[in-house]
Amino acid sequence: MDNLVFTQFSMTRMYFLKIVEAVSKEQANVQPDGFNNTIHWHIGHVLTVTEQFMFGFPQNTTNLPTNYIELFGNGTKPADWKGDVPSIDELFIQLKDQLVRLKQIPSERLQETLESPILKCETFGQLACLSVMHEAAHLGQIQAMKRIIEHVGVKN
Repeated sequence: MDNLVFTQFSMTRMYFLKIVEAVSKEQANVQPDGFNNTIHWHIGHVLTVTEQFMFGFPQNTTNLPTNYIELFGNGTKPADWKGDVPSIDELFIQLKDQLVRLKQIPSERLQETLESPILKCETFGQLACLSVMHEAAHLGQIQAMKRIIEHVGVKN
């Protein structure tokens, strides 16, 4: 079962990267009607939340700039962005690097009990499953947004 979680991480992330690669720079920053954010935000959000869940960002890891919480954390939106916002290309590289680090997590770690539950997850393994589900949900949002942008011709 432990290997299944890491297989899911790998499969989901590889598909996520494939979809992100197919998004143009213009499409990435369009916010279609009915959506709360842009594709650019979703990409950074998945990276940031996975880093929070799996590596304790920002307290326990320095793999991402701390301003990612203000840019891509829960409740944020591109309309409020200030300062340096990483490009899609930069986020893409960070997503690939993060996958390498995810694969290095020892499978025994999945059995560890969390100090306090996070979103009803009591073990690190449950949190890992939640992280994969979270990424897949945002992948669906990105795919829907991309289709709307392509077929309706939504402009910035």
